[in-house]
Amino acid sequence: MKSPVRIASGQGFWGDWLEAPYHQVTGGPVDYLVMDYLAEVTMSIMQKQKSRDPSLGYAKDFVPLMRRLLPHLVEGKIKVIANAGGVNPGACAEAVIDVARSLGLVGKVRIGVVIGDDLLDRLDEIIASGVSLENMDDGRPISEVRDNVQSANAYLGAWPVVEALRQGADIIVGGRITDTGITLAPMIYEFGWEKRQWDLMAAGTVAGHMIECGAQCSGGNCLVGWEQIPRMEKPGYPIIEAHADGEFVVTKHKDTGGRITVPVVTEQLVYEMGDPASYITPDVVADFTSIQLAQAGKDRVRVSGVKGAPETDSLKVSLSYFYGYKAVGTLVYSWPDAFKKAKRANAILRRRLNDLGLKFERVLTEYVGVDATHGRLAGKPDPDIPEVQLRVGVRAEEREPVERFSREIAPLILNGPPSVTGFAGGRPKVEEIVAYWPALIPKDAVETRVEVWDA
Repeated sequence: MKSPVRIASGQGFWGDWLEAPYHQVTGGPVDYLVMDYLAEVTMSIMQKQKSRDPSLGYAKDFVPLMRRLLPHLVEGKIKVIANAGGVNPGACAEAVIDVARSLGLVGKVRIGVVIGDDLLDRLDEIIASGVSLENMDDGRPISEVRDNVQSANAYLGAWPVVEALRQGADIIVGGRITDTGITLAPMIYEFGWEKRQWDLMAAGTVAGHMIECGAQCSGGNCLVGWEQIPRMEKPGYPIIEAHADGEFVVTKHKDTGGRITVPVVTEQLVYEMGDPASYITPDVVADFTSIQLAQAGKDRVRVSGVKGAPETDSLKVSLSYFYGYKAVGTLVYSWPDAFKKAKRANAILRRRLNDLGLKFERVLTEYVGVDATHGRLAGKPDPDIPEVQLRVGVRAEEREPVERFSREIAPLILNGPPSVTGFAGGRPKVEEIVAYWPALIPKDAVETRVEVWDA
């Protein structure tokens, strides 16, 4: 049994800093590199890609990253766990195997694949079995949107990943594995934790929550003292030093930027938390009110005292469905009277849309620089405000009115108020709206399996 086990965060979302995983595996000793790629809307995007090309449907930039990292991973005996597989983890694994073979690493890398979270092909079967899949937020029946569902994925926990580790996998890819589960799994595997040790499950879950957003735990996107956080051009992404008793330390590699302190870690702790006494995951219900934080040296925060309660009998399912069309157009008006010009342009645009008889579900106007972020600022805007961005968005069930709206923005450059500047990009792009539908499903209705392949 290793002690401590060093689990490094290398990715907080699909699109995070490409250099972070490299720095994590080359900047000092780590045992695991964990990377979270998925958000709710991401699954729908990947499902569309797969429908057009059966070989796609995963985070494609994971593959060139593995080309860059695999020699270091093999040399350092570092394991990787990622949910980069999206809706096609098998294809993702095959692409990584091709990379390993091209690097001459045949026989040196085993790829684990976690399958079973994707429920799209089984959706009608599941509904027919009596699972309601009603909307968790408002109770609406799934029948309202069933014909427009584009993706349906259950949130899997740590145990399928643990099974892949037990079968000897070095690189593990899956679909909608929770961001906490990919960190909890190495602790279960390395320390031999058992399923009903709820405090230990909760400790590993809290560790996963703390590093799931990458550098947000080490100084990025941090409100407290953000101006004094050093060297954010090369932030040190967080690392968990985990111990068998459930205590762990949040730290980062030496000689990297950023800062790990109790205030910084606390900001991440309350991120997307919900009820602090009942943080529900597939593996455990963690009590965030029990967490004890203490500064344990420079860029080291010790976490202890975490309590947990038994897991629920359900898994959350994230469904996405088609919900019409949208477009957003912008124009920037400059001094003098920037705000007044933007308001006038908005009035002209709305009158033209009305005269055309276009039907929108919603038309939303924002004045960036005046009211877009915090609502209208107290009092009247500064009459000498140097520039205001007029931003108008529309949403409709049909595509035609949205397309017509996209053709009505640009004419305002010459036939509306003066001093438009910074306009670029042509007509607003008409986009399909992907809406989110959260639901619950009994755990025994989700069938997972693990396969481990040799390179």
